[in-house]
Amino acid sequence: MLGYAVGAAVWLIQRFVQVYATKRAATELAAGNRQKAMGIVAATTLGRVWLMATAVLLVGIAEREAGLSAAILVLVLFTVSFAAQGLAHLFGEPEGQGVA
Repeated sequence: MLGYAVGAAVWLIQRFVQVYATKRAATELAAGNRQKAMGIVAATTLGRVWLMATAVLLVGIAEREAGLSAAILVLVLFTVSFAAQGLAHLFGEPEGQGVA
């Protein structure tokens, strides 16, 4: 149970970070700061991966089976989220093509 709780909590935290970083990068792009926007995306992407890996590792050290369940849950959540984002992008409305 510990593994699932930690996996879910870390997943939610990293998703909040992703949403915040996406909004902040969009703001920087709108202001014309492309380098800063790319820096935000790169730093938060690496930080989110390290956050999830560290949490799974620490849980795995504390309790081996909980670490495995946390790793599997994070892997499944990442895969589903990645696929959903890809499908949303594929079937979504192109930017700038909105109905007025």
